[in-house]
Amino acid sequence: MFVSDTLHWPASHLLAADAAFVALTRGPAPLAIDCDRLARDIDQDLVLPCGVVPLPVLRDWLLTHPGGYAGRDAVWRELVLRARLRGKEWTIAAVGMAMPALVRIAGQLSAGYRGDAADIDNEVLTGFLEALRDHCDLTGPAVYASLTMAAFRAGRQVRLADDQVVPVEDIEHVVPGSRTPMVPYGHPDLLVRRAGILRIIDEADVQPWIEVRLGRRAPEPIAARLGITVDALRMRLARADDRLSRAVAEGSLTGVASAAAVAATAARAQRRSRIRAGRAGTRRVVGAT
Repeated sequence: MFVSDTLHWPASHLLAADAAFVALTRGPAPLAIDCDRLARDIDQDLVLPCGVVPLPVLRDWLLTHPGGYAGRDAVWRELVLRARLRGKEWTIAAVGMAMPALVRIAGQLSAGYRGDAADIDNEVLTGFLEALRDHCDLTGPAVYASLTMAAFRAGRQVRLADDQVVPVEDIEHVVPGSRTPMVPYGHPDLLVRRAGILRIIDEADVQPWIEVRLGRRAPEPIAARLGITVDALRMRLARADDRLSRAVAEGSLTGVASAAAVAATAARAQRRSRIRAGRAGTRRVVGAT
């Protein structure tokens, strides 16, 4: 039985999320997914329940059909996209849909734990949410497995840290070097911003590159913000990767750029801008027809 079946709001963030999921999926208009539309959009032979299915019913169906990998992947891709593009309600919905696995993972990791089991619950939830928001690649297989594995790894870090703790009577007598923080090295974001200023890459691609490549953010919300498809964003970032790689190899980003080099990169950037503008105009014409 989930804690959401009781009268008390739980201290564990994980179980509090389950209570929120139940609140969102009760009433005359619960959150639901149109499984018929998923089948039409993805694969007519997709095995899923028919019609618009409330999430608790869909969760139960997925649990009783563990071998329906294609259907489960389709549902979870839809859930992740909605969580990334539609906000908090669908984030809670995704957590609720994964709750049986998350509770099981937290329970396994909490066995024999010397601290507060809620700490593991909270880390399991955090790992799941980080993967949901940014790190889970929707182009790959086994989306659900990727999300739950991220939750397991996050909770396991807490458990491993507990197992490795060695109590000491006086912390001041511990070897100082063991508590010395590592010095951060490198600032790739500054190099990328310089590449934008020098027009080695398009300035419009600088922030998306930093968010996706360095911040490991999910591409879907960024593409939506830019008004382009995810595939278009991936291609733009791949081209930026190539240009940055060449610039680093040539020393263009680490030394003083000559006037001739700046002029050449500016000319190439102008050509790219004209090509991009032409493509955007073509898309508008085609969309209007």
